[in-house]
Amino acid sequence: MTSTADFQAIDAAHHLHPFTDPGDLARKGTRIITRADGVFIYDSNGNEILDGMSGLWCVNVGYGREELVEAAAKQMRQLPYYNSFFQCTTPPAIELSEMLSEISPAHINHVFYTCSGSEANDTIIRMVRYYWACQGKPTKKAFISRKNAYHGSTIGGTSLGGMTHMHKQGDLPIPGVYHINQPYWFGEGFDEDPNAFGVRVAQELEAKILELGEDQVAAFIGEPIQGAGGVIIPPDSYWPEIKRICDKYEILLITDEVICGFGRTGKWFGADYYGVTPDLMPIAKGLSSGYMPIGGVLVADHIAETLKAAGDDFHHGFTYSGHPTAAAVACANLKIMHREGLVDRVATELAPYFAKVMQPLADHPLVGEVRTTGLLGAVELMQDKSSHQFFENKGAAGTLCRDLSIENGLVMRGVGSTMIMCPPLVITTEQLDLMAERVAKTLDDAAKVLL
Repeated sequence: MTSTADFQAIDAAHHLHPFTDPGDLARKGTRIITRADGVFIYDSNGNEILDGMSGLWCVNVGYGREELVEAAAKQMRQLPYYNSFFQCTTPPAIELSEMLSEISPAHINHVFYTCSGSEANDTIIRMVRYYWACQGKPTKKAFISRKNAYHGSTIGGTSLGGMTHMHKQGDLPIPGVYHINQPYWFGEGFDEDPNAFGVRVAQELEAKILELGEDQVAAFIGEPIQGAGGVIIPPDSYWPEIKRICDKYEILLITDEVICGFGRTGKWFGADYYGVTPDLMPIAKGLSSGYMPIGGVLVADHIAETLKAAGDDFHHGFTYSGHPTAAAVACANLKIMHREGLVDRVATELAPYFAKVMQPLADHPLVGEVRTTGLLGAVELMQDKSSHQFFENKGAAGTLCRDLSIENGLVMRGVGSTMIMCPPLVITTEQLDLMAERVAKTLDDAAKVLL
């Protein structure tokens, strides 16, 4: 039997991890996750850890779902793979397309398949520019996004994102992508009324459109709630103002649903939660609950009809677009969500309970703010909450707290000095109690070092 040390040595010798300092990891040794069940993961040393991040924002129906294993096995025995090129498709891709149209907003009835959220956002760039060219407006090419946004790590996705540390690697963003401020009230508008702040920040979109020229701007893209940026929950006034501006200037609205989609907010999509009607919605993660890599772009009817009438190929796609096994698993995943009423359960039971058990942590001396929506949560660490003073080295504070959290049997992610959470949608109220207890223990342990 391979030991943990053996696994770590082989991993260090051959495996380059994403978003990781490879030298630092080789010295420390990676954690080897060997199995999982429900909301818990287990490492090679036998530790049980509550997965407060749903893997990477994706394992919505929890681990160990035999229905998804069986769906994959059945499809692989019958037809493990065929492509969607050459005027072909497969029954699972057809079934999934219909299922997605049924849960999407009424004006969205088409999907273009990818393998990830990053690929979905690269697809967005090409599809939007092609759409406007088909409309006789080829100069409408510019994308407006937000600082600190995350839309994937490919060249296109990183460019649409607004994380400067990512832009520094690879001479990004690509031309034609611009960024305005994010709706981060606690960090950037604390002295303002939240709704006034939301409108003010949203109106930066209008200013940027006017600066660039309406005839140059193709689309605005934003996550309904920013995930990797620190679970930035916008004021209620923000999204209605964004939508008003997009409509006024004939700008396509893209809500990146890679994290917020498939029940995370207590609605099927974040756009539903905020009551806006987007033109395009990138999706991934919860689509298959992470059991198979699959993503896509949900496409509004007016865009799909334009592509159909163009009289030319849309020269874009991937070997695994509409992969039949991935699509079969996604279908089975959506059926579980329907059968178990997970979206409604988040809205009516879990989201209120999550807020109830998390909000008392705001009284902790290390915590400046606790914010939750649906089953998305953030605990913002502060050096001195009385003077609204953040840690000078936010990353060090967050990393310390993240590592202590693992020791306490809980996966939390550190984004700067913000601890973020995203538990599976099948978590119980008792397990949410346990999660809150472990967060509190981690905060106490961190305060001994940080304060």
